[in-house]
Amino acid sequence: MTRQLDEQIVGRFPVGQRLRVLDVGMGQGTQALRLARAGHQVTGLEQDAKMIAVARESLAGEPEGIRERMRIIEGDGRDTGVHFLPGSFDVVLCHGVLMYVEEPDPLLAGLARMLAPGGLLSLLVRNGDALAIRPGLSGDWAGALAAFDTVSYLPHSRTDSNGGTPIRLGLDVRADRLKDLTSTLAGIGAPLHAWYGVRVFTDTAADGADVPADVETLLAVEEKAGRTDPYRGVAALLHLCGVRG
Repeated sequence: MTRQLDEQIVGRFPVGQRLRVLDVGMGQGTQALRLARAGHQVTGLEQDAKMIAVARESLAGEPEGIRERMRIIEGDGRDTGVHFLPGSFDVVLCHGVLMYVEEPDPLLAGLARMLAPGGLLSLLVRNGDALAIRPGLSGDWAGALAAFDTVSYLPHSRTDSNGGTPIRLGLDVRADRLKDLTSTLAGIGAPLHAWYGVRVFTDTAADGADVPADVETLLAVEEKAGRTDPYRGVAALLHLCGVRG
């Protein structure tokens, strides 16, 4: 997903431009810190106190220049209008958050309002069109059959929304369908510009599994599959990029 995001940023903004980035539901700050290290001005919004503590600890270990480029705000992603003025950001990230929001449309509309004209909205969601894949591959036939007719599921774990450690929550959560999100993005003025699959082949890997020795080849395969039909359509996650009109 990081490679996909960088591709969109490079293709949309001049090289060397210091972007104003908002990471909503930043988790432990993996993407926020990465973008701050790249020279961008980053604001992380997170409501989980434990995640904030981890992010602040990580930030404290960075050089002063990076610390000055990143700020962390405790708050709910649905309240962006309370914290920021419309059009305040060039890039807005919302990764691994929508699955925990029962009614995502107001959140998405608020995120779109935060974007300056031409700004990039990056969403990472659970793929509602592929919920039968995991139970089917694991031989849970009843679970696979039920998954065809729902967008609700019980996650085996929650991974920090920006790529950190899996955390078991035990919550019933929801997935999103590409067709529905495409319509929603058009309706809030940030129509879909590009989309990718994430975790096409690796979603069934066991939690805590050892990283393979040839991880670069694994990533290359996932990156290729994530942009290639029909593979991307059955990915566990979808990475959608909308552009503010």
